[in-house]
Amino acid sequence: MTDWTALIRDVPDYPKPGILFKDITPLLADHAGFTQVVDELADGLAFDKVVGIEARGFILAAPVAYRSGAGFVPVRKKGKLPADTLEASYELEYGSAAIEVHADAFNPGERVLIVDDVLATGGTAAATVELVRRAGAEVVAVSFLMELSVLAGRDRLPGLDVRTLVSV
Repeated sequence: MTDWTALIRDVPDYPKPGILFKDITPLLADHAGFTQVVDELADGLAFDKVVGIEARGFILAAPVAYRSGAGFVPVRKKGKLPADTLEASYELEYGSAAIEVHADAFNPGERVLIVDDVLATGGTAAATVELVRRAGAEVVAVSFLMELSVLAGRDRLPGLDVRTLVSV
């Protein structure tokens, strides 16, 4: 097994001074490490569809869906999807934002795995859970590559199976 965590690069002062950015591009470029992460994100779960949250969640969720024989559903920033959508808003540090999913993305009762790269404050993930449920599907788990534990994002996802591969 590859120690894929060594492939996450620290970039100090990006995107602004005082921030230590966790760059996953070296991990994505490493076949063995990337494969291991894709396998671990869905390990032991049964689901019909995988939701990827824009934008880096797409990179992880699509291969999880392919590997698992499931469908892939993108959750996008407001205004990026072409057909009828469901919308959920969430709070940011300064202001708010909205995400959308196609209204017909799920069949009633489908089991859904939500995948994203980082669990920070949990706002985007909680809004995504809301969208999946409003569409009539069931959230099986929410799976993240990394968790910024100091921000307590998992507190915004009560009663859910929240999985993170590494906590920083």
